[in-house]
Amino acid sequence: MTDQREVVIVRWPGQGPSVDRLAELLAAYHLRTEAEKGEAVVDVDGLSDCYRAEILDPRAAFADDVVLMALSGDTAVGCLVVTAPVGGRSEVKRLWTDPAFRSRGIASGLVGAALAHSAESGVSTVRLSVWKWRAGAIALYERLGFTVAQSWEERDQLVCMERAV
Repeated sequence: MTDQREVVIVRWPGQGPSVDRLAELLAAYHLRTEAEKGEAVVDVDGLSDCYRAEILDPRAAFADDVVLMALSGDTAVGCLVVTAPVGGRSEVKRLWTDPAFRSRGIASGLVGAALAHSAESGVSTVRLSVWKWRAGAIALYERLGFTVAQSWEERDQLVCMERAV
């Protein structure tokens, strides 16, 4: 018998938790990313304006996109953003799993739900970018069928990947 709760994926806003929990997950994502880049900041106030805007008002920041949340009971433990389609493509962004809930297939579940949503939306390709030092994330994306693609990003050290839906 296990005490691990089942994790379900839901669209947000909607069936999921409050905006506060999504903001917490986004803050953790951005603060960790900045630390990994060697530009650690103490709190959300030290983040760039665009990242801070996502945290302070996710509804506005992702108004045209779909936000997927992984829930364990009533607690949001992961998130992912699927951008609105442009030219038959969507992008996966902000994939994050609460460290206390990692190694349970949550990230795979979120990406799988993003791919299913994209297929239902008529998208032909899903793309993403990931920092080159995130070897575990790159391996996950490769297991899920993503391949390295020509970069569309100007930022150094980003690996661009895509897969057909």
